[in-house]
Amino acid sequence: MQQDSKQADAQQRESATVTATAPGPWPGHDPVEATRIIRGELGAPHLPFLVELPHRGPGADALGRTAALLVDLSVDLQPHGWRLVPRPGKDHRRAVSLLGQDLNALADVAGGEESPGSQLKISLRGPLSLAAGLYLHNGERALSDSGARRELLQSLTAGAVEFMARARTAAPDAGITVQLDEPDIAEVLGGAIPTASGYRTLRSVPATEVSSAWAQLIEALTGAGAEQVIVRLPETGRSAVLRPGAQSPFALALGAGADGAALPAAGLTGADWESIAEAVESGKALWLGILPEPARDAEPRQVKALVEDVLRPWAKIGLSPDRLPALRLMPAADLAAVSPSSARKILTRLTQTAEALSQVAAEG
Repeated sequence: MQQDSKQADAQQRESATVTATAPGPWPGHDPVEATRIIRGELGAPHLPFLVELPHRGPGADALGRTAALLVDLSVDLQPHGWRLVPRPGKDHRRAVSLLGQDLNALADVAGGEESPGSQLKISLRGPLSLAAGLYLHNGERALSDSGARRELLQSLTAGAVEFMARARTAAPDAGITVQLDEPDIAEVLGGAIPTASGYRTLRSVPATEVSSAWAQLIEALTGAGAEQVIVRLPETGRSAVLRPGAQSPFALALGAGADGAALPAAGLTGADWESIAEAVESGKALWLGILPEPARDAEPRQVKALVEDVLRPWAKIGLSPDRLPALRLMPAADLAAVSPSSARKILTRLTQTAEALSQVAAEG
């Protein structure tokens, strides 16, 4: 009961502040060292995450990592990418092993902390981008087959719930937030995903099916105890492939029951910000990517400039400063491509910016 009270108090404090996190991918090869850095930089009220280290090779990449979660489905690695196969082989087992190493690293580091954080984020590839990235035995993308899409969704849903349970075991006092990455969603909706041959594109997936898939996965994760489920979306400029009048991925994600969405700030239009204002006013969270990927070892932009980048559109659309705690700040891109020192600097700059925005919110 005392632990529940402490966690509730921590969550109340966090809800009144702007916070920071990062997508998940991180430079390097050592999950223990990476986990220490991430949890050190993103202490309460911020949101630390289960590390992903794609530089370790196949199976540590975002697609292979999520494929390792699938229940009763297996994958192997071919020259064109990850392929669904009848039984697990060495590629599948490697992906499973690498994910296990990351969870073990989290358990070791969190277990040695005097005051383990009250929050943890885990990430996985969303069902539509997963189907776009995996291949069937005939060499075509799983996205091309409606039956394959349904089977993948069912398998991913079961695997995601198991993944969350394993993360909770590794960090038993942490509330779990789940980030669903959908980098290909605009092309999926717009019929712009190329076939395996590259000579044509696959038929668009109906918005109703996309919304239903997200809703099924979100409902399962929420029912299993996820405190938040956030859909991470690409730059809104990618939505140019959508048909005129089509619902945006942002609107679809929130309509499917997501607690919020993650978007890069670059390229957001006035209409995008109007949609964001409506979402924030209805209680949804906005994870805003404010730092573009820097040149290796370049110094991130200064806090004052980043604060102005956020406050300018915020004020223009009429959102009051006391709504700023709906924000969670992120890098606009994954951090695996930069050096470890640059990645660490970026997290530091994000938390500094979040603290400055929290002060603005408090002053009202």
